[in-house]
Amino acid sequence: MKLFKFLKKLVVFLLVFSIIVGIYALIVNAYVVSSAKKEIISPEEATNLTDVDCIIVLGCLVRPSGKPSDMLADRLRRGVELYESGAAPKILMSGDHGQKEYNEVQTMKQYALDAGIESSDIFMDHAGFCTYDSIYRAKEIFGAKKIIIVSQEYHLHRALLIARKLGIEAVGVASDYHTYGGQTYRDIREIIARNKDFLYTIIKPKPKYLGEAIPISGDGNLTQD
Repeated sequence: MKLFKFLKKLVVFLLVFSIIVGIYALIVNAYVVSSAKKEIISPEEATNLTDVDCIIVLGCLVRPSGKPSDMLADRLRRGVELYESGAAPKILMSGDHGQKEYNEVQTMKQYALDAGIESSDIFMDHAGFCTYDSIYRAKEIFGAKKIIIVSQEYHLHRALLIARKLGIEAVGVASDYHTYGGQTYRDIREIIARNKDFLYTIIKPKPKYLGEAIPISGDGNLTQD
């Protein structure tokens, strides 16, 4: 009987705790989304900005063939268009190059080169393993103070929160040229990611890798691996 009462209390406690955690997660999620809405602007508005250090294109899946996934291709397309319109003088490609056989940033740079952008204007962040690391390193390694972030809109809310909390002046331009399969799953996963990065912006942990400064105003060829 005592064991039964204990188990009953435990189940009630866990249920209440789960509800509280769930409500908190939804509140944080709503805050992240609402706080960034005004910072997501159109490509035309981005072109009219002044003194922007760089356009940062956030990495995404590269296929085994070396081709960018649909989402990454759209991010790159938007980034190139913004560069060509004069929104910023440099592009920072930030993605995952944690393994020799998987190199997001090389694929990203090649896309820009094929579009006719000078190699010296393309910077590669090989340690952009997550959104937080990409934004943190944009400031601490590349010295970016004012940036345009390019990604799908659902992702921009979190990236802009991180930038704001890290003291970077940032706006976002969405790259949603298409609809993408599996978006419901990504939306659910993004709620978790927003909560994680909300906490990160409070405790401000350093990324796994930092390194020597490479000013974004310089030569992007210095970042070629």
